[in-house]
Amino acid sequence: MLNYIWFAMLVFGFIIGIMNGRIAEVTNAVIESSGDAIKLSINLLGIICLWSGLMKIAEKSGLVRNLASLVRPLIHFLFPDVPKNHPAAWTIIMNMSANILGLGNAATPLGLKAMEELQKLNPAKHSVSNDISMFLVLNTASLQLIPTSVIAIRAQAGSANPAEIISSVWIASVCAATCGVISVKLLSRIWGKGRKVKKARKGAGR
Repeated sequence: MLNYIWFAMLVFGFIIGIMNGRIAEVTNAVIESSGDAIKLSINLLGIICLWSGLMKIAEKSGLVRNLASLVRPLIHFLFPDVPKNHPAAWTIIMNMSANILGLGNAATPLGLKAMEELQKLNPAKHSVSNDISMFLVLNTASLQLIPTSVIAIRAQAGSANPAEIISSVWIASVCAATCGVISVKLLSRIWGKGRKVKKARKGAGR
């Protein structure tokens, strides 16, 4: 869907440029933006490789497993339907760790793997379970201790102090994650009660 949106925006921009007689400016902007995108990608690549390597070391050394033991009560509260030693729990923890470090790109494959494992536990395959909803919220509004990608973008843009946004990111991400968790818990409880009422009515009708 995003591909279609970006394609439509590009086509619309070219059409407006042609109508205004500014196709040369549009062409120059495309060329300059392409060069800036390559430079930004190279700068981000170094930071992502660094933190991804550290995450791999943490996984191989057993640090992630120890972390999982510490946060297991939290995982059980957030994802009550995930069994204690199920692979979904480990992938969720890895994804959350990557998000906390601000590694959005590194967290993506871990998030896909977590979704795959959560779907295996989903009794209704054609609908979203409460655990999947919670994971989507946490993956979108995750607490970020080190917003690595944003800091790299600010440094590339010439910011005098790229890391000065850390405190603001902490406040914003904590508020977003808290509101998201509360909303999922409330809505899942309301929706669960509604489904139980419907089942009871159907049983009574029979």
